[in-house]
Amino acid sequence: MNAITKRLTRTWTGFHPVAWGVIIGTFLSRTGYFMTIPFLGIYLGKVHGIDPATIGAILAVSLFVGTWSSFAGGALSDRFGRYPVMIWSMAVWGLVYVGFAFADSPWQFFLLSAMNGLFRNIFEPAARALLADVTSEKQRADVFNARYFAINLGGAIGPLIGLKLGIGGTSSLLPFLLSATIYGLYALLLIGFRMKFKQTRADSRPHVKAESLSARQIVKVVFSDKVFLYFLLGNLFVAGAYSHLDTTLSQYIGHDRVDAYSLLFVVNTVSVLLLQYPLGRLMKRYSSMTALKVGCLLFGLGLFGLGTSEHIIMLILSMMVFTSGEILCFVIGDVLIGEIAPEHLRGAYFGASGLAFIGQSASAWIGGMLLKSLGFSQGPLIFGILMVLAFAAFPFFHRGQLLRNRPAGDREPAANPSMDSDTLENSRSTC
Repeated sequence: MNAITKRLTRTWTGFHPVAWGVIIGTFLSRTGYFMTIPFLGIYLGKVHGIDPATIGAILAVSLFVGTWSSFAGGALSDRFGRYPVMIWSMAVWGLVYVGFAFADSPWQFFLLSAMNGLFRNIFEPAARALLADVTSEKQRADVFNARYFAINLGGAIGPLIGLKLGIGGTSSLLPFLLSATIYGLYALLLIGFRMKFKQTRADSRPHVKAESLSARQIVKVVFSDKVFLYFLLGNLFVAGAYSHLDTTLSQYIGHDRVDAYSLLFVVNTVSVLLLQYPLGRLMKRYSSMTALKVGCLLFGLGLFGLGTSEHIIMLILSMMVFTSGEILCFVIGDVLIGEIAPEHLRGAYFGASGLAFIGQSASAWIGGMLLKSLGFSQGPLIFGILMVLAFAAFPFFHRGQLLRNRPAGDREPAANPSMDSDTLENSRSTC
């Protein structure tokens, strides 16, 4: 353990100060997020007496709006710079939490939930693009590993603080206001970094290139990148596989083994913290697409084990396999985008990757329908189907890998008649 700690320290001390700012801010913001949002459904029902169907719709609108706003957030950061988009979205996002504290009617919660999804998915692609901007290609896997570590650390601490502060009860005002304060502090931290590190690529020339492209042209450039398209298609199935942790598995295992499901949730969080660094080092020996292919297979195998195992030890081992797939697919996915995206359109690429949330929504629905139609006694069949759906990502990742390994000229985005030759050259210059 000491050797691992020393290697981590040696690796992480080489990060750009701005990268550290984003990583620390990620920990703070995710702590605030997990302090309140996972308990929002309980809060709406217990405190405001809203019926379950309406609560479900309120929670769903956040995901729906966020899915379609993600691309816009990334594209805006390409045009106007990372810092302005991140600062303003974070500041307004904090005000959303103030709204949750004082809202008292369903329509207000609908609006706030939509705004929560909107500003989260405007901020996130800009933050991920900023990390890629200030980090060398050699260190990107490490920096995105550190970011994912911060996310999961916040996910472990946030709910504990929320429970301690009484979230979901009559004293829920304090957790929401504390989350809003955290978001406000993060916005101030970003302002400080912008003032101190004015010459980082977060505000420099690459974004000027994006100004020569209309929104329609940006969309065409991004979605004519075939390597990225195959990654995005595979990611739909990967995101869908992950969604079963909170949806299908919570119903299947939690309906008669609540304690076991609670333990598995803890195992998932702890496994991320323990396995992330060793897996990251191992997969540095292979290409990003290879790591993604291995990850989707582990996702499927883990799901099948969770749906067919009865003994708690086998359930824990299956969750560790599932979590290994989660680490590889989500961390390496960000690394891959940083590798293939043109520098001046990096935000748009990270934003477009948010379309994978469609896979989460669809898979959650599919899992529920399978449980309803086949019954809880058909675990092997249900999770066998879900395993095959996770495996469906493999051919897309493999096809993307084959295209990426071709000579550079064969994998350039297709020509767009509505763009002149200079604009096309700019859009390809850093592919």
